[in-house]
Amino acid sequence: QVQLVESGGGLVQAGGSLRLSCAVSGSIFSLNTMGWYRQAPGKQRELVAVITSGGSTNYSDSAKGRFTISRDNAKDTVYLQMNSLKPEDTAVYYCNFRDRWRNSWGQGTQVTVFS
Repeated sequence: QVQLVESGGGLVQAGGSLRLSCAVSGSIFSLNTMGWYRQAPGKQRELVAVITSGGSTNYSDSAKGRFTISRDNAKDTVYLQMNSLKPEDTAVYYCNFRDRWRNSWGQGTQVTVFS
C-alpha cells in the first residue's frame, strides 16, 4: 500500500507557470513508474507525463516542450513543472504510482488556467 499526496495546483493566467508535487509514502521498491494524468470536465483521464525510477520519461503531445517531469528518489517525490500554460490545460491533475504489484492514485489537484 502506498499513499500519494499532491500539492501545487491553483489558479494561473495563461502563459504562466505552476509546479505540482506528489509525495509518495509506504513500501516503495526500486522499480516503479510515477507520473501525472489529468481529467477535464466531461473528458476521460489522460496521460500528461510519466517517469521511471531509472529516469526515462514519456510525455503527451500537448505536454511536450512545455511541461517537465522529474523525480527525487531520495524523497520519493515526483514533480511536474508546467510552463506556458493554456486554458485547455485546465483539469484535475492526478499523481500516479505504478510498480509490479500496485497502481495507486492521488486525490487530485485542480489546475485552472484563465485567459
